[in-house]
Amino acid sequence: MLVGAVVLRLTVTDTYRRYVQPGMGIWLLIAGVLVMAVGAFTLVQSLRNADLEEGHGHDHEDSHKVGVGWLLLAPIAALLLVAPPTLGAYGVARAANVNVSAGKSTFTKLPKNAQPRGMTLLEYVQRAFDHRGESFNGARVELTGFISKPESNGFQLARYQIACCAADATPVVVDIVGTSGAPPSKDGWVQVTGTFQPGGDEIPRFAATTVAEIPAPEDPYE
Repeated sequence: MLVGAVVLRLTVTDTYRRYVQPGMGIWLLIAGVLVMAVGAFTLVQSLRNADLEEGHGHDHEDSHKVGVGWLLLAPIAALLLVAPPTLGAYGVARAANVNVSAGKSTFTKLPKNAQPRGMTLLEYVQRAFDHRGESFNGARVELTGFISKPESNGFQLARYQIACCAADATPVVVDIVGTSGAPPSKDGWVQVTGTFQPGGDEIPRFAATTVAEIPAPEDPYE
């Protein structure tokens, strides 16, 4: 019943998005209800059996050991109060990054509009390695992510890609250059506007013109 309650709490509060794809919310909700129902049924059956055994005068030598089993519920009960945070900067340096290699030209050139073009970090990395970023065409771009590594003249912006859940998460990283002043704090979320900067090796560069700190999004993954 506690396991079901934890699943329901994570689902109702949208906290589950820290760990799995948003589309799995409905299935977690159904699973939480079913697990709680199974737990309740098992508890009722266990209490009935205990009453029957007591009525027949059965005495089990290990009955006093049952209390130890309740300690197994302590970690689950703790999750009802404190949910683990989403993946952040700590895992970026310890995970395999997304590597993109260029073949034939894939992307069409972006128009030079006054408004910046919002895109995922993965699309930015793909465009950066597609014939040395020719498809950017000088257009302004807007990226959103968290600070994985503050640096003297900029920082590394990152966001995780997940196929199913946080267990298979892979970080996508972009070097933000050209900023002034103290960089935002590690794990803080920012929205960066700027243009493609040639010269990146394994990690593409982005020349920032504005950096705005923002709250963490409900869905932290791309």
